[in-house]
Amino acid sequence: MEPIGGRWLQRLAWANLVANIGIVVTGGAVRLTGSGLGCPTWPTCTDDSLVPHQALGINGAIEFGNRMLTFVLTAVAIACFVVALRSGHRLVTRLSAGIALGIPAQALIGGVTVLTDLNPWIVSFHLLVSMAMIGLCVWLLAVVRGAAVWSPTAAVEAESLRFGTKPPDQAARLAWLVFATGWLVLYLGTVVTGSGPHSGDEQSRRTGLDPQVMSHVHASAVYLLVALSIGLLAVAHRAGRRDLEQAAAALLLVEVAQGAVGFTQYFLDLPALLVALHLLGAALTSACLTWAVLCSRREASYRSL
Repeated sequence: MEPIGGRWLQRLAWANLVANIGIVVTGGAVRLTGSGLGCPTWPTCTDDSLVPHQALGINGAIEFGNRMLTFVLTAVAIACFVVALRSGHRLVTRLSAGIALGIPAQALIGGVTVLTDLNPWIVSFHLLVSMAMIGLCVWLLAVVRGAAVWSPTAAVEAESLRFGTKPPDQAARLAWLVFATGWLVLYLGTVVTGSGPHSGDEQSRRTGLDPQVMSHVHASAVYLLVALSIGLLAVAHRAGRRDLEQAAAALLLVEVAQGAVGFTQYFLDLPALLVALHLLGAALTSACLTWAVLCSRREASYRSL
């Protein structure tokens, strides 16, 4: 397929993805520097000031700086939506609109985390929404580049017209299983974080769960994800589905790197730099999970036409 919307739409779709991955890393920096309550209230920084003042120190500047990045994300998302709207492509417009609307929603969730003194469960939800946003950005980018023609309704209609009630192929089902397991891993990762150090502020409470036990539960889910990803890679290779094979290989590579960082940070008592790198890996995991599913469904749709 030919790219949709021209070069500018592709650039803005890439910018959306990079910006949403970047905000995950900078949000992690806020937590890892103990700046989660650098601005103790929301939407203003303090009760009587929109911006941080000298008494709040470097933590106030870090937390407020991360808030300001929301405006950068908003500008990119709005520009992408405007260009997408001009393209006349319905799916591209809907995806770009979803990303643009997700940013103020995330800002509200971030505000709630501050107002609840960094409740670990809300912080967990905040991160998972960012992971979902990254998935939307990958979907948008794939469609814009002409690398994905699949949409939820189009695939179902194509299969029903050609094959009646024929079930999805093995690779597509396995890709969805990998996707679901990957999201379980991401969720358990946030639970581990919520039970351990690096809460974002010395006064913030933790979940009360045993961080060592939760780390082992998280690791068990990672083992399952790696095994399923290897299976997906083998199935794609055997079926000659090169796009899916590449996506599965990329996902597996990220998982192995994430596992190495995860085990290293566990045995080194969670140094901040490795935790930040692990957050980046989580964002890349979400992106690769979405890419794998898109590749599996796109090729299935091609065969049904």
